[in-house]
Amino acid sequence: MESKSHWDKVYSTRSSEAVSWYQPHATLSLEMIRAVARDKSAHIVDVGGGASSLVDDLLAEGMRNVGVLDISGAALAVARQRLGHKQAARVRWIEGDITTIALEKASVDIWHDRAVFHFLTDAADRAAYVAQVRHAVRPGGHVIVAAFGPDGPVECSGLPVVRYAPDALHAQFGGAFELLEHVKEDHHTPSGLVQHFVYCHCVMH
Repeated sequence: MESKSHWDKVYSTRSSEAVSWYQPHATLSLEMIRAVARDKSAHIVDVGGGASSLVDDLLAEGMRNVGVLDISGAALAVARQRLGHKQAARVRWIEGDITTIALEKASVDIWHDRAVFHFLTDAADRAAYVAQVRHAVRPGGHVIVAAFGPDGPVECSGLPVVRYAPDALHAQFGGAFELLEHVKEDHHTPSGLVQHFVYCHCVMH
């Protein structure tokens, strides 16, 4: 679990508002989720959500079944502390490696991942991730995955990443995933850099 120790160290030694992927509000992600959530009871999981503020905004929207999955317990602790006990108790907190954790079959309506998939530089890990999506997302469920685009960074937080053109990102998931849209985002980091992201939004059949 080398990656777990890496991310625990990141969140134990740096402010969550200083890391390069920080967003005051995950506006694009929220808009995409809002557009496809059938109602407030939709089961949403934010993979690699860690300390992200997306969970705050989903709760503010009135979403009742939100889960945040992250390999780093330290990152999850940041989010829980920020929300406070009452709000945090409304969230399902899941600590584990997305390639190996046991997830309930067909339990997810909307799978969201901003910036986990591009850290999977090994083909076997990518295949394990896709298998997890196919297992956990119900037929007809939505899958929203964002990764660095072709002009994005070659590494993040000291780790190598895989950059994707839009079609290449969708191709990683295969024919069981019907592409609905690609969306590009220019993310402005706290240090003032611009990182290019590609979002792939699919429905699973």
